[in-house]
Amino acid sequence: MTVGKDVSMLFMDVLKNIETTHIELKKLVYLYIMNYAKTHPDKAILGISTFRKNARDKENPLLRSLAIRTMGCIRIKQIVNYLVDVLKTSLEDEDPYVRKTAVLCVAKMYELDSTLMEDQGFLVILNNMLTDGNAMVVSNTVAALSSITEGKDGTYSINLTFRSVQKLLTALNETNEWGAIVLIDNLVNYVPQDSREAEDILERAGSRISHSNPGVVIATVRLIMKYLDYLTNPDLIRIYCKKLAQPLISLVTGEPEIAYVALKNINLILQKRPNILEKELKMFFCQFNDPIYIKIEKLDVLVRLADLKNIDLILRELREYANEVDIEFVRKSIRTIGRCAIKLEKAADRCVNNIWELLKSGISYVVQEAIIVTKDIFRKYPKEFDALLRDLCGNLKILDEPEAKASMLWIIGEYVDVIDNADEILYEFFKNFKDEQSIVQLQLLTAYVKLYLKRPSEVEAVTLELLKTSTEECENPDLRDRAFIYWRLLSNSPEIAQKVVFAEKPPITDSSYTMETDLLDKLIENIGTLASVYVKPPEQFIKRLREGQNLKTLEEQDEFEEEEGDQDFVDSSG
Repeated sequence: MTVGKDVSMLFMDVLKNIETTHIELKKLVYLYIMNYAKTHPDKAILGISTFRKNARDKENPLLRSLAIRTMGCIRIKQIVNYLVDVLKTSLEDEDPYVRKTAVLCVAKMYELDSTLMEDQGFLVILNNMLTDGNAMVVSNTVAALSSITEGKDGTYSINLTFRSVQKLLTALNETNEWGAIVLIDNLVNYVPQDSREAEDILERAGSRISHSNPGVVIATVRLIMKYLDYLTNPDLIRIYCKKLAQPLISLVTGEPEIAYVALKNINLILQKRPNILEKELKMFFCQFNDPIYIKIEKLDVLVRLADLKNIDLILRELREYANEVDIEFVRKSIRTIGRCAIKLEKAADRCVNNIWELLKSGISYVVQEAIIVTKDIFRKYPKEFDALLRDLCGNLKILDEPEAKASMLWIIGEYVDVIDNADEILYEFFKNFKDEQSIVQLQLLTAYVKLYLKRPSEVEAVTLELLKTSTEECENPDLRDRAFIYWRLLSNSPEIAQKVVFAEKPPITDSSYTMETDLLDKLIENIGTLASVYVKPPEQFIKRLREGQNLKTLEEQDEFEEEEGDQDFVDSSG
């Protein structure tokens, strides 16, 4: 059975051994029944009487919990009715092991028949068990309530009061690591009444930041990041920010899978609290044996940490990375230099000097990536680094990537009045116009229109032919529409065309790489989950939450329309 072989034909023979007094054999029988109960529901119910009897055994708590757990794992709706009275008794059992097993069974039974479980008052019982004297019972109760009361829109409705929160904090010191994660996750959803209560919760739960289990560490980081918003004392905020640094660094130096999750979350944390890791820059330098996905995430963190004090150190490191053999890593490193140039205006010239050196390397993929980065730099700092144009135009023959070609054409279009042989350069691209990808075709069309507006006599024939080809022979609707617009502008009013084509473009800023505040706060609340790795709120990739969110939106729209209808009726009556 455990190696994939179907032994369901032995169900009745195995079921005959359910009355055995040998505990190890009984575990195997129960395991077998759990495994094949779905395919043989009618036969599985035959063992109910034994389960109920074992659940009431007065001598062996292990046997009682084993019976309860097995009944909870048999996913048959008919079993719920047989389990209600036994489950209530188990929830009041004197042995905490039985109680902690029973509360999890309530959550499983709730999935099968929520109406019956609510009618029998199990939710009230679970809420009362939040004040149980055993830490494991409390943590399992919180886990069960979280599973039961998680709404379709992703919200939690566990009724945490000041008293129950104090009980959770007490249990946090005694429970195991998995229980600690559950408790901390639910403390994150609790809103303290004031700053003093937030300080008290952080003081009692914050010590888990030094736990040996990465899951506990990440959960505590999430709790601290959330509760920092409730603190009003700047010194205390600074102290907790300092406390976050070392545990995060320890996660980064761990196993690659853990380090990847940690780096994704650090990227979010630095957008919220930029100064947390300002003294730990070197810990994010890439090691030779780091997997590529770790290296790429570290580069993103380096950009977040870059400032005028450390930019020279970062640029030296990035130049070393640009000489690596891994092409993807080299490309990402060059783009990181460009991001630093955009972020730090006073250090832009130092970043551009490094890009300039890379343009002279003659290595195809290095040069092409440098051209792509240079386009962004020109958008940020128009007309400030014209000296690069000679080297840019000197590398046209090695361009074979669409993005690099498009970037080069954009640069030529912006500097047609500076590049004397712009017409010759553009004509070389025009020869293969039909074979180019759409991104290149669009930029070539725009570049030719810009050149025509500056030097109409030199390229009038070619521009007309390009417009004709774009509108009559190309199937791309974007290209065709743009060509029609340009043609109409040039025919009716070249002056208006000049204003449109050469309109001042909004410069890109470092905020282009920073997410919106609402989304960031949402992701901070989900640190350590898939949401922080995907960089998306849970309702965007969890079907159940997405459907719930859509339903909630529709209900709000209906309420709004009803209110408007009532108001219209009042107005008409008046």
